[in-house]
Amino acid sequence: MNAPSTAMPATPPPMGPLVFAALTGTMAMMAFVAVVGPIVRRLALPEWVAGLSVTAGGLLWMLLARWWGGVGDRRGRKPVLLVGFAAFALAYWVLAAGIDLALHQKIGGLAALALLVGTRAAIGAFYAAVPPTAAALVADHTQPGERPAAMAKLGSANAMGLVLGPAAAGWLAGRDLALALYAAAALPVIALAVVWLALPGGTPAAQRPRGGRPMGLFDARLRVAALTGFAAMGSVAIAQVLVGFFAIDRLALPVDQGARVAGLALTCVGCALIVSQQCVMRLPTVPLARWIVLGALVAGSGFASVAAVRSQGMLLASYGVAAFGMGLIFPNFQAMAANAVQPHEQGAAAGTLSAAQGLGMVLGPIAGTLLYRVSPALPYLLVGAGLWALALFSFVRLQRATTA
Repeated sequence: MNAPSTAMPATPPPMGPLVFAALTGTMAMMAFVAVVGPIVRRLALPEWVAGLSVTAGGLLWMLLARWWGGVGDRRGRKPVLLVGFAAFALAYWVLAAGIDLALHQKIGGLAALALLVGTRAAIGAFYAAVPPTAAALVADHTQPGERPAAMAKLGSANAMGLVLGPAAAGWLAGRDLALALYAAAALPVIALAVVWLALPGGTPAAQRPRGGRPMGLFDARLRVAALTGFAAMGSVAIAQVLVGFFAIDRLALPVDQGARVAGLALTCVGCALIVSQQCVMRLPTVPLARWIVLGALVAGSGFASVAAVRSQGMLLASYGVAAFGMGLIFPNFQAMAANAVQPHEQGAAAGTLSAAQGLGMVLGPIAGTLLYRVSPALPYLLVGAGLWALALFSFVRLQRATTA
């Protein structure tokens, strides 16, 4: 197996339009998560519908992220981003219009269920093009030692989306749930325009060597990074889909206030992610595995503490601590994957990592909502235990690498 190449184009990474596209895309995705619980309650649908809708998006993301990444390797990053954002926007507008009709009792409960699941699946299928392509584009323009900080900068944009998306959605949902979805549907349209007008280039980053094989789905170079991505995204997905229900049930809030508290919790998540990823950007010499150990310990403690929450302040603090830990994990496993492969494999590697995260989004919400019916605290305790196990695993690997 050849050592990863450090060759890259001399031009600096196009971080401006890329960061803005990541910001608006995350805002749109997180706006749905903030209001899906109240929408399901308002339509008198069971809780598992919310889990299934998020899972449907994660399933299509998982199945198509690697394919989109490979297309970016062959066709160029910009065309993939344009197609992804255009179809993402179209699916979101269909979702907003359909839910508007359902809330005004123009369509029945079964049709609303199909709409939620079907459009969220389409959103996942096309948004799957964006994260791996953006990460591959960063890897195209950075050296291995620079990648954690660059990935953290992209992650900070996603974190800002976590701050602004849920906050705006929660505020709008308190007035009109459909309006929150319409506003979210406008965001990928804006991202599409920025990518089209401001992102340079569209040519492939590198050519596969003649006779070279395409990257395998279970490539050994990516196993640890993919496992970390799966555990991290599964934990986040559980926390995202349950926060609205938890606020309503544990804190005894009405639906509209539950939506606002869910939005505030996800806003705390975004703020904590920004702070922690600034730490990664300012301390580039810290080994990747050490960040993951620390992040998993902190995040596991934050998630587990939700089991003891009895007030709105405690819920916000627990989610903030958990998010601070997750912010230390995400850019580092992404950099770990990018550093392990050749330039012509960056899109496929980023896609493999996105597929692993998509699998976490598939299994996490279903498992979380089923466990929630047993006890609201149970999914949070299991997430905490899983992240502590990840910390132990990463610590053992770090110790072996140090003594080798």
